[in-house]
Amino acid sequence: MIHHLEAWGLKGLLWCSSCLPPHIASRLGGLLARFVGPYMPVSHIADVNLRRAFPAMSPRQRQHIIRDCWANIGSTLAELPHLATLPARSEAGPGWNVLNDEILHAARASGRPVIFFSGHLGNWELMPLIVARYGLCFSPFYRAPNNPLVDRLLCQLRRTITGMPVSFFPKGRQGALEAVRHLTKGGHLGVLGDQKMNDGIEVSFFGHPTMTAPAAAALAIRFNALIVTGRVWREGPARLVLDVSSCLDPQTLPFASSPRQEKIQLLTQQLNDELERWITERPADWLWLHRRWDKSLYKRKKN
Repeated sequence: MIHHLEAWGLKGLLWCSSCLPPHIASRLGGLLARFVGPYMPVSHIADVNLRRAFPAMSPRQRQHIIRDCWANIGSTLAELPHLATLPARSEAGPGWNVLNDEILHAARASGRPVIFFSGHLGNWELMPLIVARYGLCFSPFYRAPNNPLVDRLLCQLRRTITGMPVSFFPKGRQGALEAVRHLTKGGHLGVLGDQKMNDGIEVSFFGHPTMTAPAAAALAIRFNALIVTGRVWREGPARLVLDVSSCLDPQTLPFASSPRQEKIQLLTQQLNDELERWITERPADWLWLHRRWDKSLYKRKKN
Protein backbone atom coordinates (compact mmCIF):
# COMPACT_ATOMS: atom_id res chain seq x y z
CA MET A 1 0.00 0.00 0.00
CA ILE A 2 2.84 2.39 0.82
CA HIS A 3 4.43 1.69 -2.55
CA HIS A 4 1.15 2.47 -4.31
CA LEU A 5 0.68 5.69 -2.33
CA GLU A 6 4.20 6.84 -3.20
CA ALA A 7 3.69 6.07 -6.88
CA TRP A 8 0.30 7.82 -6.96
CA GLY A 9 1.80 10.81 -5.17
CA LEU A 10 4.62 11.06 -7.70
CA LYS A 11 2.16 10.70 -10.60
CA GLY A 12 0.06 13.49 -9.09
CA LEU A 13 3.04 15.81 -8.73
CA LEU A 14 4.19 15.15 -12.28
CA TRP A 15 0.67 15.66 -13.64
CA CYS A 16 0.31 18.98 -11.81
CA SER A 17 3.67 20.08 -13.17
CA SER A 18 2.72 19.07 -16.70
CA CYS A 19 -0.33 21.35 -16.54
CA LEU A 20 1.86 24.42 -15.98
CA PRO A 21 4.22 26.19 -18.39
CA PRO A 22 7.72 24.73 -17.90
CA HIS A 23 9.32 27.86 -16.43
CA ILE A 24 6.49 28.30 -13.92
CA ALA A 25 6.57 24.61 -12.95
CA SER A 26 10.33 24.81 -12.47
CA ARG A 27 10.09 27.96 -10.36
CA LEU A 28 7.27 26.63 -8.17
CA GLY A 29 8.98 23.26 -7.67
CA GLY A 30 12.18 25.01 -6.67
CA LEU A 31 10.44 27.37 -4.24
CA LEU A 32 8.52 24.55 -2.56
CA ALA A 33 11.60 22.35 -2.16
CA ARG A 34 13.69 25.30 -0.94
CA PHE A 35 11.14 25.93 1.82
CA VAL A 36 10.53 22.31 2.90
CA GLY A 37 13.81 20.53 2.14
CA PRO A 38 16.13 22.10 4.75
CA TYR A 39 13.84 20.78 7.51
CA MET A 40 14.13 17.19 6.26
CA PRO A 41 16.47 14.92 8.30
CA VAL A 42 18.49 14.11 5.18
CA SER A 43 19.73 17.71 5.12
CA HIS A 44 22.07 16.68 7.95
CA ILE A 45 23.96 14.59 5.38
CA ALA A 46 24.34 17.63 3.15
CA ASP A 47 25.75 19.67 6.02
CA VAL A 48 28.29 16.96 6.88
CA ASN A 49 29.35 16.71 3.24
CA LEU A 50 29.79 20.47 2.94
CA ARG A 51 31.86 20.65 6.12
CA ARG A 52 34.09 17.90 4.76
CA ALA A 53 34.43 19.34 1.26
CA PHE A 54 34.76 23.00 2.29
CA PRO A 55 36.04 23.13 5.90
CA ALA A 56 36.50 26.93 5.78
CA MET A 57 32.87 27.54 4.84
CA SER A 58 30.71 29.24 7.47
CA PRO A 59 27.46 27.67 8.79
CA ARG A 60 25.47 30.40 7.04
CA GLN A 61 27.14 29.64 3.72
CA ARG A 62 26.45 25.93 4.16
CA GLN A 63 22.79 26.56 4.88
CA HIS A 64 22.51 28.79 1.82
CA ILE A 65 23.94 26.03 -0.41
CA ILE A 66 21.65 23.42 1.17
CA ARG A 67 18.62 25.60 0.36
CA ASP A 68 19.87 26.06 -3.21
CA CYS A 69 20.48 22.30 -3.48
CA TRP A 70 16.88 21.60 -2.49
CA ALA A 71 15.63 24.25 -4.91
CA ASN A 72 17.53 22.52 -7.72
CA ILE A 73 16.00 19.16 -6.76
CA GLY A 74 12.49 20.66 -6.79
CA SER A 75 13.06 22.33 -10.15
CA THR A 76 14.55 19.15 -11.62
CA LEU A 77 11.52 17.09 -10.58
CA ALA A 78 9.06 19.72 -11.84
CA GLU A 79 10.86 19.94 -15.19
CA LEU A 80 10.69 16.20 -15.90
CA PRO A 81 7.33 16.24 -17.74
CA HIS A 82 8.58 19.12 -19.92
CA LEU A 83 12.08 18.00 -20.92
CA ALA A 84 11.02 16.19 -24.10
CA THR A 85 9.36 19.35 -25.45
CA LEU A 86 11.91 21.97 -24.42
CA PRO A 87 13.34 23.72 -27.50
CA ALA A 88 17.02 23.53 -28.38
CA ARG A 89 19.22 26.63 -28.43
CA SER A 90 16.48 28.89 -27.14
CA GLU A 91 17.48 32.57 -27.18
CA ALA A 92 15.26 33.37 -24.19
CA GLY A 93 12.92 31.53 -21.88
CA PRO A 94 12.75 27.74 -21.41
CA GLY A 95 15.10 25.62 -23.49
CA TRP A 96 18.55 24.07 -23.58
CA ASN A 97 21.91 24.76 -25.13
CA VAL A 98 25.17 22.82 -25.55
CA LEU A 99 28.70 24.07 -25.00
CA ASN A 100 31.60 22.37 -26.81
CA ASP A 101 29.34 20.19 -28.93
CA GLU A 102 32.23 19.57 -31.33
CA ILE A 103 33.30 16.93 -28.80
CA LEU A 104 30.00 15.09 -29.37
CA HIS A 105 30.39 15.29 -33.15
CA ALA A 106 33.94 13.91 -32.92
CA ALA A 107 32.88 11.09 -30.58
CA ARG A 108 30.15 10.02 -33.00
CA ALA A 109 32.52 10.20 -35.98
CA SER A 110 35.01 7.91 -34.21
CA GLY A 111 32.62 4.96 -34.50
CA ARG A 112 33.77 3.73 -31.08
CA PRO A 113 31.61 2.98 -28.04
CA VAL A 114 31.17 6.02 -25.81
CA ILE A 115 30.76 6.14 -22.04
CA PHE A 116 29.18 9.38 -20.88
CA PHE A 117 30.37 10.35 -17.41
CA SER A 118 28.62 12.91 -15.24
CA GLY A 119 27.16 13.44 -11.79
CA HIS A 120 23.94 14.56 -10.12
CA LEU A 121 24.45 18.19 -11.14
CA GLY A 122 21.86 20.67 -12.37
CA ASN A 123 19.14 18.77 -14.18
CA TRP A 124 21.08 15.57 -14.82
CA GLU A 125 18.03 14.00 -16.51
CA LEU A 126 18.56 16.22 -19.56
CA MET A 127 21.85 14.71 -20.76
CA PRO A 128 20.34 11.51 -22.31
CA LEU A 129 17.91 13.59 -24.37
CA ILE A 130 20.57 15.93 -25.73
CA VAL A 131 23.17 13.33 -26.69
CA ALA A 132 20.44 11.27 -28.36
CA ARG A 133 19.84 14.28 -30.63
CA TYR A 134 23.52 13.99 -31.62
CA GLY A 135 23.09 10.34 -32.60
CA LEU A 136 24.68 9.03 -29.39
CA CYS A 137 21.74 7.56 -27.50
CA PHE A 138 23.06 5.78 -24.39
CA SER A 139 21.74 3.38 -21.78
CA PRO A 140 22.51 4.45 -18.22
CA PHE A 141 23.57 2.76 -15.05
CA TYR A 142 21.28 3.90 -12.25
CA ARG A 143 20.38 3.22 -8.65
CA ALA A 144 16.89 1.73 -8.70
CA PRO A 145 14.46 3.21 -6.13
CA ASN A 146 13.35 0.88 -3.36
CA ASN A 147 9.79 1.22 -4.63
CA PRO A 148 9.44 -0.86 -7.82
CA LEU A 149 6.35 1.10 -8.91
CA VAL A 150 8.26 4.37 -8.70
CA ASP A 151 11.16 2.72 -10.54
CA ARG A 152 8.86 1.63 -13.37
CA LEU A 153 7.26 5.08 -13.56
CA LEU A 154 10.61 6.91 -13.74
CA CYS A 155 12.03 4.53 -16.36
CA GLN A 156 8.96 5.03 -18.55
CA LEU A 157 9.28 8.80 -18.16
CA ARG A 158 12.98 8.71 -19.03
CA ARG A 159 12.26 6.74 -22.20
CA THR A 160 9.67 9.35 -23.12
CA ILE A 161 12.21 12.12 -22.51
CA THR A 162 14.86 10.43 -24.65
CA GLY A 163 12.37 9.50 -27.34
CA MET A 164 13.98 6.09 -27.85
CA PRO A 165 13.54 2.60 -26.33
CA VAL A 166 16.67 2.75 -24.16
CA SER A 167 17.63 0.12 -21.60
CA PHE A 168 18.43 0.85 -17.94
CA PHE A 169 21.05 -1.06 -15.99
CA PRO A 170 20.48 -1.11 -12.22
CA LYS A 171 23.62 -1.04 -10.13
CA GLY A 172 24.75 -4.51 -9.15
CA ARG A 173 26.09 -7.67 -10.74
CA GLN A 174 23.17 -8.28 -13.10
CA GLY A 175 23.17 -4.68 -14.31
CA ALA A 176 26.92 -4.88 -14.92
CA LEU A 177 26.54 -8.03 -17.03
CA GLU A 178 23.82 -6.38 -19.11
CA ALA A 179 26.01 -3.29 -19.58
CA VAL A 180 28.87 -5.47 -20.81
CA ARG A 181 26.60 -7.12 -23.38
CA HIS A 182 25.38 -3.66 -24.43
CA LEU A 183 28.91 -2.40 -25.04
CA THR A 184 29.84 -5.61 -26.84
CA LYS A 185 27.10 -4.83 -29.35
CA GLY A 186 28.51 -1.34 -29.90
CA GLY A 187 26.08 0.52 -27.64
CA HIS A 188 26.85 3.58 -25.56
CA LEU A 189 26.65 3.82 -21.78
CA GLY A 190 25.93 6.54 -19.22
CA VAL A 191 27.44 6.68 -15.72
CA LEU A 192 26.66 9.08 -12.88
CA GLY A 193 29.82 8.49 -10.89
CA ASP A 194 29.35 10.68 -7.83
CA GLN A 195 27.87 8.17 -5.37
CA LYS A 196 29.71 6.03 -2.85
CA MET A 197 30.16 2.35 -3.75
CA ASN A 198 31.20 0.18 -0.83
CA ASP A 199 32.78 -2.51 -3.01
CA GLY A 200 34.46 -0.02 -5.35
CA ILE A 201 38.04 1.23 -5.25
CA GLU A 202 39.49 3.90 -2.98
CA VAL A 203 40.37 7.24 -4.55
CA SER A 204 40.51 10.81 -3.29
CA PHE A 205 37.55 13.19 -3.33
CA PHE A 206 37.99 16.69 -1.89
CA GLY A 207 41.20 15.48 -0.29
CA HIS A 208 39.60 12.53 1.51
CA PRO A 209 39.65 8.83 0.58
CA THR A 210 36.32 7.48 -0.59
CA MET A 211 35.09 4.26 -2.17
CA THR A 212 34.17 4.91 -5.79
CA ALA A 213 32.69 2.85 -8.61
CA PRO A 214 35.42 2.05 -11.19
CA ALA A 215 32.92 0.99 -13.87
CA ALA A 216 33.47 3.90 -16.26
CA ALA A 217 37.25 3.46 -16.27
CA ALA A 218 37.23 -0.35 -16.31
CA LEU A 219 34.71 -0.62 -19.15
CA ALA A 220 36.40 2.08 -21.22
CA ILE A 221 39.72 0.24 -20.99
CA ARG A 222 38.17 -3.15 -21.70
CA PHE A 223 36.12 -2.05 -24.73
CA ASN A 224 38.41 0.68 -26.08
CA ALA A 225 35.62 3.18 -25.47
CA LEU A 226 35.87 6.94 -25.31
CA ILE A 227 34.81 8.67 -22.08
CA VAL A 228 32.94 11.92 -22.70
CA THR A 229 32.55 14.00 -19.53
CA GLY A 230 30.01 16.75 -19.02
CA ARG A 231 27.50 18.30 -16.66
CA VAL A 232 24.22 20.14 -16.89
CA TRP A 233 23.86 23.49 -15.16
CA ARG A 234 20.94 25.83 -14.77
CA GLU A 235 20.73 29.31 -16.29
CA GLY A 236 17.20 29.83 -14.99
CA PRO A 237 13.83 28.08 -14.58
CA ALA A 238 13.67 25.34 -17.24
CA ARG A 239 16.62 27.00 -19.00
CA LEU A 240 19.52 24.55 -19.03
CA VAL A 241 23.01 24.13 -20.44
CA LEU A 242 24.94 20.94 -21.17
CA ASP A 243 28.62 21.76 -20.75
CA VAL A 244 30.66 19.02 -22.47
CA SER A 245 34.03 19.09 -20.74
CA SER A 246 36.34 16.52 -22.31
CA CYS A 247 36.78 13.36 -24.33
CA LEU A 248 39.21 10.90 -22.76
CA ASP A 249 40.78 8.15 -24.86
CA PRO A 250 42.26 5.38 -22.65
CA GLN A 251 44.79 4.64 -25.40
CA THR A 252 46.34 8.12 -25.36
CA LEU A 253 46.36 8.95 -21.64
CA PRO A 254 49.78 9.47 -19.99
CA PHE A 255 49.37 6.23 -18.04
CA ALA A 256 48.14 4.16 -21.02
CA SER A 257 51.10 1.77 -20.76
CA SER A 258 50.59 1.10 -17.03
CA PRO A 259 49.23 -2.23 -15.73
CA ARG A 260 45.47 -2.55 -16.14
CA GLN A 261 44.52 -2.14 -12.47
CA GLU A 262 46.75 0.90 -12.14
CA LYS A 263 45.15 2.43 -15.23
CA ILE A 264 41.70 1.89 -13.74
CA GLN A 265 42.82 3.52 -10.48
CA LEU A 266 44.37 6.56 -12.20
CA LEU A 267 41.51 7.06 -14.63
CA THR A 268 38.92 6.81 -11.85
CA GLN A 269 40.89 9.41 -9.91
CA GLN A 270 40.93 11.68 -12.97
CA LEU A 271 37.15 11.41 -13.26
CA ASN A 272 36.75 12.15 -9.54
CA ASP A 273 38.94 15.23 -9.98
CA GLU A 274 36.64 16.39 -12.77
CA LEU A 275 33.61 15.98 -10.51
CA GLU A 276 35.37 17.91 -7.75
CA ARG A 277 36.11 20.77 -10.15
CA TRP A 278 32.50 20.96 -11.31
CA ILE A 279 31.18 20.97 -7.75
CA THR A 280 33.67 23.59 -6.60
CA GLU A 281 32.68 25.89 -9.46
CA ARG A 282 28.92 25.58 -8.80
CA PRO A 283 28.37 23.94 -5.39
CA ALA A 284 24.62 24.64 -5.35
CA ASP A 285 24.20 22.45 -8.46
CA TRP A 286 25.27 19.22 -6.77
CA LEU A 287 23.04 16.74 -4.95
CA TRP A 288 24.69 16.96 -1.52
CA LEU A 289 22.26 14.47 0.06
CA HIS A 290 24.27 11.28 -0.65
CA ARG A 291 26.49 9.66 2.00
CA ARG A 292 29.63 10.14 -0.08
CA TRP A 293 32.16 9.16 2.61
CA ASP A 294 32.28 6.60 5.42
CA LYS A 295 28.87 6.18 7.04
CA SER A 296 30.30 6.79 10.52
CA LEU A 297 30.67 10.48 9.62
CA TYR A 298 26.91 10.91 9.36
CA LYS A 299 25.94 9.68 12.81
CA ARG A 300 24.35 12.44 14.85
CA LYS A 301 26.11 13.20 18.09
CA LYS A 302 24.10 12.61 21.23
CA ASN A 303 23.81 15.47 23.68
